[in-house]
Amino acid sequence: MPNPDLDYTCFDVTLEGGIAHLRLSRPEAKNTMIPEFWSELPAAVNDLSDSGEVRALVISSTGRHFTAGMDLAVFTQPGSLSSSGPDTTERPEFGRVRAETRNLALTLQESFSCLEKARMPVLAAVQGGCVGGGVDMVCAADMRYCTADAFFCIQEINIGMTADVGTLQRLPRIIPDGLARELAYTGRRLTADEAKAAGLVNQVYPDNEAMVEGVLAIAREIAQRSPLAIWGSKEMLNYTRDHSVADSLNYVATWQSGMFHPDDMAEVFKAKSEGRDPAFQNLLPVRRTL
Repeated sequence: MPNPDLDYTCFDVTLEGGIAHLRLSRPEAKNTMIPEFWSELPAAVNDLSDSGEVRALVISSTGRHFTAGMDLAVFTQPGSLSSSGPDTTERPEFGRVRAETRNLALTLQESFSCLEKARMPVLAAVQGGCVGGGVDMVCAADMRYCTADAFFCIQEINIGMTADVGTLQRLPRIIPDGLARELAYTGRRLTADEAKAAGLVNQVYPDNEAMVEGVLAIAREIAQRSPLAIWGSKEMLNYTRDHSVADSLNYVATWQSGMFHPDDMAEVFKAKSEGRDPAFQNLLPVRRTL
């Protein structure tokens, strides 16, 4: 089973009634993404997904801002993700240095791709600023919600670099391409009302408390459905986003041939006839080692 009591530097994690709630927990530092963040996030998400007990995951934050984005220590701190190994007096060959830079980008990308790969829906609840890496992260979630004071900013262009951890790949599939390009080229702030109108967020709440309460309510509604059917729905939606209709129809037919069995459907009808909520088995735990 997942262990929500693990001692994370960047997060608090709770689990209740099949709903996991992961909160960024460094408000004094605007929840910047320090080196520990990039390993703790996939570790926590994979642990929750692998357990089979989590039906939905809510990601929220603390303090005034959701996150100010990547901390520069990711690139400069000794022993951080960018460290290429033990010190040596020999200067690394240029091609090897560039290859390591590519590996770093791929490692950072995977820290957010785990949200897409998780077997349960991920709901992001954003208050205040969602800057730089924060946009990368929430774009990998299934759904996004925000407070009235929230804003989203592709900060990378403002510091002279191309965003490389997922925003430019995912955002144009969520909002109109022209708007995504405007935000990527100008680095301006997208307000909560604009985000709602563009489809980046599903709903805008007056404050953080109301948002978290509302998003947890949506998560509880999801948790009442068959977790196998939810997982299948997420797989199909993600696959269809990246493939043709014909390929996606073929994939869902193949999925159903192996994954669909009438037990959960029978439980729904039985529960309705008995005037109760259906009770579904959890997914089986994922075995990553033999």
